Amino acid sequence: MEVVLRKVHDSDLPVFFRLMNDPDSLRMAAFTAKDPADRDAFDAHWARIRSSPDVVQRTVLVDGDVVGNAAVYGDPGEREVTYWIDRAYWGRGIATRALRALLAEVPERPLRARAAADNAGSRRVLEKCGFRVTGHERGYANARGAEIDEVVLTLDG
Repeated sequence: MEVVLRKVHDSDLPVFFRLMNDPDSLRMAAFTAKDPADRDAFDAHWARIRSSPDVVQRTVLVDGDVVGNAAVYGDPGEREVTYWIDRAYWGRGIATRALRALLAEVPERPLRARAAADNAGSRRVLEKCGFRVTGHERGYANARGAEIDEVVLTLDG
C-alpha cells in the first residue's frame, strides 16, 4: 500500500466534503465545522486555506486514491497539524504514514495538535509521530453539541 501526499486539486474537494460528513468520523473528530453539510461554508473555508501562504495543505493518496487530507496551519510558534482520513481506511497506519510525510515536508518546530480526549486512535497516531501530551483543555465540540475534554500535544525540535 503506497501512501503519498500531494497538493490539493479542485477534484479532491467533493471527496473531502463527503468524508467530512460521515457521522462516525464527525463524532470521533468532535471539533468540526458548525454545519458540516453547508457546502457553501465548506467551499469558502477551502478557498481561504488554499489561498493562504501560511497553510501547508496536502491530499492523502493511497495507491492513487484520495483518502483524506493533512495540513499545518497557524501563526509561527503556534502552528498546528490536522488530518482527516476516510473511516474505511482507519486502523491501517495510513494516518501515521501521512502525518510522518507531512512532518518531513514541514521541518519547523514546535508543532501542536489537538484531539478529543476519547479519540484514542488520533492520539496514537500523534504519539507514534513523536508528539507528547502537554496539556488538557475543554472546548465546545460542534459534532457532539457539547463541551468536551481535549488533549493538547506538542512535537518539539
